[in-house]
Amino acid sequence: MLGLIHNELLKITGRWRSYIGFVGIAILMPFILWGFSYGGGQIHEDYMSKIGDSFIVTGSVFNAFLATYILLNALWIHIPFLVTLAAGDIVAAEGAAGTFRITLTRSVSRLKILMAKLFAAWIYTATLLIFIAVLSLGLGSLWLGAGDLIVFDKGILIFDQTEALWRMFLSFTLAILVMWVVAALCFMFSAMVDNGIGPIIGSMFLIVIGYIIMAIPLDLFDAIEPYIFVTYFSVWLHAFKEPIPWDVILKSLSVLSLYTAGFIGISIAVFLRRDIKT
Repeated sequence: MLGLIHNELLKITGRWRSYIGFVGIAILMPFILWGFSYGGGQIHEDYMSKIGDSFIVTGSVFNAFLATYILLNALWIHIPFLVTLAAGDIVAAEGAAGTFRITLTRSVSRLKILMAKLFAAWIYTATLLIFIAVLSLGLGSLWLGAGDLIVFDKGILIFDQTEALWRMFLSFTLAILVMWVVAALCFMFSAMVDNGIGPIIGSMFLIVIGYIIMAIPLDLFDAIEPYIFVTYFSVWLHAFKEPIPWDVILKSLSVLSLYTAGFIGISIAVFLRRDIKT
């Protein structure tokens, strides 16, 4: 199984589309941090106006932790697209190339081949999120410095550097789990077709529809919102609450796990019946 996963990772790294997310983040992150370093004064003033006279603040509240927190909120709808760039091709590309006529006639079962592709997609997804974390926190610490993290959640929460680092670790861990759902969704579409563009469009379409339903204040949409997987994408934000609502996190992860299992189950059912003769 490890050999199969290794082969799938080699295939991912061999496709130029897989590097779009990393190159884009590598270019965008320094630019955003540069903008923060020159325009962070306005954010500092906004935070100070909310804090008021409750605290005496020396220096700037704007640092690598706050920049990363803002970036996660700003890029959250864009990261799923970067994930689908690799997950959309991982099955469909081989179907289009006709290589399944060789790989699926080997002694290795179809289920193992499919699971190796899924695990490779998940490894790629986790690597992308870790790359964002290292770049934003590492480069941000060098550029903006470190310090306490100030967030607003039913009041003012101030986390010292050690606590802020632990909260960031938890938030990125939850973010990886959420993006694994996106990868599984795109993987499901990829197992159905022989074109890598279709799974990307289909996945992003469902995600955008979910966000639209959440944004429109209708009773009907409010009633179905708990059953939409996009509703639980913001679970990473709970890492910055005090106390951490572990029950809410576990509920969100449970729902996302059910959806992930459903996506994988459909992928298996489709792939096992796949016709490799045509």
